[in-house]
Amino acid sequence: MSIFDQKNRNLYIRKASWVGIIGNTILATAKIVIGFISGSLAVIGDGIDTATDILTYVITMVAARIMNKPPNFRYPYGYSRAEAVATKALSFVIFFAGAQLFLSTLISLVKKEPHELPTLLAIYVTIFSILSKAGLAFYQFRIGKKIESNMLIANAKNMRNDILISASVLIGLLFTHILHLPILDLLTAMAVSVWIMKAGFEIFMESSRELMDGSDNPELYYKIFDAVEEVGAVNPHRVRIRKHSNMFTVALDIEMDGNLSIDDGHHMAKKVEKSIKEKVENVYDVLVHVEPKGNIEKEKFGLSRGNIDNECGKKKKRNAE
Repeated sequence: MSIFDQKNRNLYIRKASWVGIIGNTILATAKIVIGFISGSLAVIGDGIDTATDILTYVITMVAARIMNKPPNFRYPYGYSRAEAVATKALSFVIFFAGAQLFLSTLISLVKKEPHELPTLLAIYVTIFSILSKAGLAFYQFRIGKKIESNMLIANAKNMRNDILISASVLIGLLFTHILHLPILDLLTAMAVSVWIMKAGFEIFMESSRELMDGSDNPELYYKIFDAVEEVGAVNPHRVRIRKHSNMFTVALDIEMDGNLSIDDGHHMAKKVEKSIKEKVENVYDVLVHVEPKGNIEKEKFGLSRGNIDNECGKKKKRNAE
């Protein structure tokens, strides 16, 4: 990402958030109101799901403001991980909205409450919702990819799920009218609630990886190993990658001839840093610890090429099985 884009990253997030807030407010209001008028619990559920999207964008706006704060003694790495925390909060909002819809629908089914056939208004507002959500999802995903924001991409995925939810509601309504069975509307609402909870859980797991300093991309490590070896250093090990919003900090150990001077070690460390920044995009900082060749220490954290090869080999074996 260019320096200009990085400086304006929060502006992109705030703009995308306002688009999401306005668009989802219109859709949520339309679906909930028409859901009550038409007598469709599935459409009301779809509207509730859309209403939670408004809250998710409010959280996104707050996170964008927090991320802009400079580092201090409490947070020497800055506030960029507010984005991961906000994404975590979004997952809870989405999951519990789905759980509430599931519970209310289940109660209606168990009590066998009378449920009238929804009117055609429910079908019209659902078609409108599908088209509108497709536009919003495309916009959020494009901006999220451009500025490499997991938070906006999570919002885009949530809205992509909304399209599938609305499509399932539409199918349920069509079958309800064709077969004249109002209970299909309740069953569709229950299926929608399960899908919402699934989406919330998946976003929760994705945000957990960043907060635990994890990565699902082994290629980043291979790029670092190659970058180190290209400049003449050997045995890159104890490699640790931390992600802060869309930027990476890298820490690693390298080995050199122990007879060389401290000045030589410093120059090699600078060459390693430059090479890694050229090989890996969005690296903010590189910390290099220089050791003499053959040095052996018991190391608890970090990875070497052998660790990654073993992990990838095990994964390939599991996939083959």
